[in-house]
Amino acid sequence: MSIADNIALVEEEIAAACRRAGRPRADVRLMAVSKTHPPEWIVEAFANGVRLFGENRVQEYAGKRVALAAAAGLFTGPEPAKIHCIGPLQSNKAVRAVQIFDVIDTVDSLRLAERLEQAAAEAGKCLPMSIEIKLSPEASKHGFIPDTAELNQLLERLPDLHHLDAQGFMMVPPFVDDIERVRPYFHQLLLLRDSIARRYPRLALNELSMGMSHDFPVAIEEGATLVRIGTAIFGARPSK
Repeated sequence: MSIADNIALVEEEIAAACRRAGRPRADVRLMAVSKTHPPEWIVEAFANGVRLFGENRVQEYAGKRVALAAAAGLFTGPEPAKIHCIGPLQSNKAVRAVQIFDVIDTVDSLRLAERLEQAAAEAGKCLPMSIEIKLSPEASKHGFIPDTAELNQLLERLPDLHHLDAQGFMMVPPFVDDIERVRPYFHQLLLLRDSIARRYPRLALNELSMGMSHDFPVAIEEGATLVRIGTAIFGARPSK
């Protein structure tokens, strides 16, 4: 099936999940996870209505960006593409990340947040970002563990980080075949967001970025506002 066909199917599933949850379709945004895929596929997805894209690595996306800049309307039209960094980001790459990404979704330490603040200030921009939360015990997962001193320190500091626009939370649950087994992780992030909203009313952390190709309908039912879809749109990633 084509990328256009895949996007249409994903849109149908998003709409169906929203109906089951009693939510408007407009509550949920679709991100196409384009990491490891060529720039031409991003252009094709953009032509079929996708406006958000997720890339994992600074160096990989920097190489793609040259080709994408030449695509008519991709970054200059009335609804330009927005590219999110959705992979782990080392603080020593913060300056380059601020230069090339529109949003950083994986802030997983106070040090990284402070480095992004400095880089955004030097670039003269306000950088949208999300806080990555680690709910899975897997060592491969990244993020703040809930109710830790470092997370609380970040939440206290955010109002003073004037070049960061903290929008919400993102999370990657364990990968399991039975998607009902990941529902508790999505629900836990929803509860954490609501708890933090009560404790820090100055912060508007409404984004819940959770759910990928195999489990996004359940994520939507549990309150996701952004789903990150790669395989269901572009097919399996190339083997290394």
